Amino acid sequence: MGALVVAEGGAQFVAPGPQSFLYPEILPGVTKPVLQIALAVILVGAFYVIASGRLKLVPGKGQFISEYLYDFVRNGIGREQIAAKDLRPYLPLLLTMFTFILVNNLFGFIPFFQLPTMAHIGFPLGLALLAWVLFIFVGIKRHGFGHYFGKTLFPPDVPKGVLILYTPIEFVSTFIFRPITLTVRLFATMFAGHIMLLVFIEGGTFFLEQSVIGIKFISPVAYVMAIGLSFLELLIQCLQAYVFTMLTANYIGGALADGH
Repeated sequence: MGALVVAEGGAQFVAPGPQSFLYPEILPGVTKPVLQIALAVILVGAFYVIASGRLKLVPGKGQFISEYLYDFVRNGIGREQIAAKDLRPYLPLLLTMFTFILVNNLFGFIPFFQLPTMAHIGFPLGLALLAWVLFIFVGIKRHGFGHYFGKTLFPPDVPKGVLILYTPIEFVSTFIFRPITLTVRLFATMFAGHIMLLVFIEGGTFFLEQSVIGIKFISPVAYVMAIGLSFLELLIQCLQAYVFTMLTANYIGGALADGH
């Protein structure tokens, strides 16, 4: 936790840090991020239930959005990563995952919430572990335990002498690093983006409260930067929902591939 001292009365600016993400309990064991997760579950579930229950030839706004999301996930993510004959059973998961992550990320842009839920590492870790368990499960189910791990770690086209290096590297990268990188990529971008926003917003407020006129002029610059960063973070929030879902689909597609 750093601090910037701006003179006159020795006023001190405490830079935002991990402590900015600590929220008091609303109920025992329930904090603001937990409520946001629960709200996201309700919103996503209710949206798709309502949209799919009132299908019309000429779609309304809700049906149009749901069809657009479905088409985007199916054609922009699923078909690019999973063979067409295997895709259909995994589309509901990919669509739900994309929408769920997107809603939780967008909470950081929406007034009142102003906190991307995925900036708390436990939530992206849970999703990453789900993806990890799933791609291993479908690989074993499709190919059998021994064949799946054998083809992954000991491919026949790799010379035996190279396997000494290849096998441990492939094991670590496939079965250890994948959930770690999925978690860190989503968590770090949401955490860092929100920290940067807080720096400019709280810094602008701090400068505005100073009595020195020259320092007050810095405040509008900080607020303008905060607005610009908000829209940049909005882009990254959407992008990270796509990346996480795309990589999950890629892992599932790789586990199902005939090459295994």
